[in-house]
Amino acid sequence: MQDPGPPPGAVPMTDQDFHALRDRLLASRPAEAGDQFWVFAYGSLIWKPAGEIAEQKPALLRGWHRKFCFRILRYRGCDERPGLMMTLDRGGAVRGVIQRLRRAHVGESLEEVLRREHGYKPSAHQAIWVTVSCEGRRIPALAFVINRQAHNYLGDLTEQQQAAMIAQACGHVGTCAEYLKNTVEHLEALGIHDRYLWRLQQLVAAHIDAGSASGAPGC
Repeated sequence: MQDPGPPPGAVPMTDQDFHALRDRLLASRPAEAGDQFWVFAYGSLIWKPAGEIAEQKPALLRGWHRKFCFRILRYRGCDERPGLMMTLDRGGAVRGVIQRLRRAHVGESLEEVLRREHGYKPSAHQAIWVTVSCEGRRIPALAFVINRQAHNYLGDLTEQQQAAMIAQACGHVGTCAEYLKNTVEHLEALGIHDRYLWRLQQLVAAHIDAGSASGAPGC
C-alpha cells in the first residue's frame, strides 16, 4: 500500500513550526528540571525512541491513562479502513518510562521527537509538561496527550467499538492491531501489565477471527 499523503484539509507542520515548538518547550522547561530533559514514553516511543536517548527509567504518571481515542486516515489507517490510535487521555494513572535526551544534542533530539508525534496543525496531540514519580522522586517530563478539541477525538467509544476499529484498520505502514500487539509485548517486557490493553487485545483478536471465518478481505 502506498502512502496516500495528508488527508484532505490537513495542514502539515512546517520546519518553522517545529523550530518554534521546540524553542517554546525548551524555554518553558520547569526550573526543577535543571539541565535535564526527560520525555515520558507510554507507547511506540518505548520500543522505537526518537532522538538520542542517554538513559531510560520506569515512571508513573498520575492523572492520565492510555486510550485508543483518535481517528487516523494515514500511516495505520486509510479512507477505506480508518484507524484508531493510542494516546493519553485524562483520568487515572499510567506506568511507562522516562527517556533522558542527551544534553549536548537536546535541541536536535527534541525536534526528532516532535516530528514523530506531530504531523499536522492543529495536532490531535499536545506536548505538555507533567510531573512523574520515578525512584521516589518527582521529575518533570514532556508528555504527549490528546487534544480533546481535535476533530478526530473519539473519546466516547466503548472498548467493543474501539476493538472493532482497531481490528480492521490498515495503512501504508501497517495495522493498528500490530501496533497494539507491539505495545502490549514491550510493556510486559518492562513488567508493566496494562489491563485495558489486554482486554482490548482479546476483543481485537475475536474480531479478526470472526472476519477470517466470514471470509472478509484482509489488509
